[in-house]
Amino acid sequence: MTWSWKSERRWTVRESHRNAGVLSCNAQSVSLEPPKEDRIMKFDKELLQSLPKVLLHEHLDGVLRPETIIELARDTGYTGLPTADAQTLAQWFYRGANQGSLAKYLEGFAHTIAVMQTEQALERVAYEQAEDLSKDGVVYFETRFAPVFHTKNGLSHQQVVSAVLKGLERGRTDFGISSGLIICAMRNMDVSLEMAELAVDFRARGVVGFDLAGEEGGYPPKKHVDAFHYIQRENFNITIHAGEGYGKESIWQAIQYCGAHRIGHGTRLIEDIAVVDGKAVKLGDLAQYVLDKRIPLEICLISNVHTGAAKSLAEHPFKILFQEKFRVTLNTDNRLMSRTSMTQEFEAAADTFGLTLDDFEKITINAMKSAFLPYKQRCDLIYSIIKPGYAQIRKTVNPPVHSRQ
Repeated sequence: MTWSWKSERRWTVRESHRNAGVLSCNAQSVSLEPPKEDRIMKFDKELLQSLPKVLLHEHLDGVLRPETIIELARDTGYTGLPTADAQTLAQWFYRGANQGSLAKYLEGFAHTIAVMQTEQALERVAYEQAEDLSKDGVVYFETRFAPVFHTKNGLSHQQVVSAVLKGLERGRTDFGISSGLIICAMRNMDVSLEMAELAVDFRARGVVGFDLAGEEGGYPPKKHVDAFHYIQRENFNITIHAGEGYGKESIWQAIQYCGAHRIGHGTRLIEDIAVVDGKAVKLGDLAQYVLDKRIPLEICLISNVHTGAAKSLAEHPFKILFQEKFRVTLNTDNRLMSRTSMTQEFEAAADTFGLTLDDFEKITINAMKSAFLPYKQRCDLIYSIIKPGYAQIRKTVNPPVHSRQ
């Protein structure tokens, strides 16, 4: 990493503390933000890859290795792939997804889902996801999928979920990476209550939350309110895709009708923020509520450009949301389709928005605080892995200067 400072002021100070032996995740931030020209930081990819990362928004059927897709297609007799060459297939998925349309972006999933119809395939994909993320510096991740799509060969929903959990557990054992599984219901299907019950049934085995996914237009969250009320009565966790393919109204419904604890994407929240010359000058009631209640936003920078949720990285609302202290997190969404990784998402954020090492630590801690894990487990990951990891990296990039005797 090339690291130079024109100003010695640290523009973000975080103080996490233990009081009287009680573990606390509370943090205080003091904004000393200097003009951007006062700080210049250029990360190299190797250092970005080494940073501890937390991933909250990634789809299981959007992360398959191209080689795995080809092998599974051969093993299961699936003949619908456009090519049997791994490199060409990877390019096909990326080209299809990068069209500025959510509907177009979703078309590639027909192939990945088609090869994920056996317990062995589901377990393998989950295991390889854990392996790939562990190599990218991820210390905790939550993956999500819709079991309803994986029953074409006769598997029950319970068999489908069990197979994925088995793969994640093997990944935890072999690679030391913690994880949780989120069950998705689909907006255009009338099975959301059944999926909510399935999620709760598996909460003791590794399912950590419930989600609503799919095309937003014409399928508002409030049509699935019974499922979300069931989740709430069971004291379980809710994240909802909202504000990606539809406006701020989708976010409002997700929070106020369905009780979302986190929002998937949330890019259209910017519609409730008045912006002048690149700075927020007034927050609407919804944006102020999201900010005040510290509702986490699962931001997926590169995917949002591919689906048309943002016109470009430079125009992505992440900059405004981060400046205004919204609880933003960085995520991949679908590594296969968007040809991305957590390292690439960090790189995009650093290059586009000038994020610093302190910023990445803050975002990572915010993501861990927002994870659907028990409080003590979240604190343990923060204090035993994330903060020590960033402290060690600071020593390597900015070693202490010792005077000569």
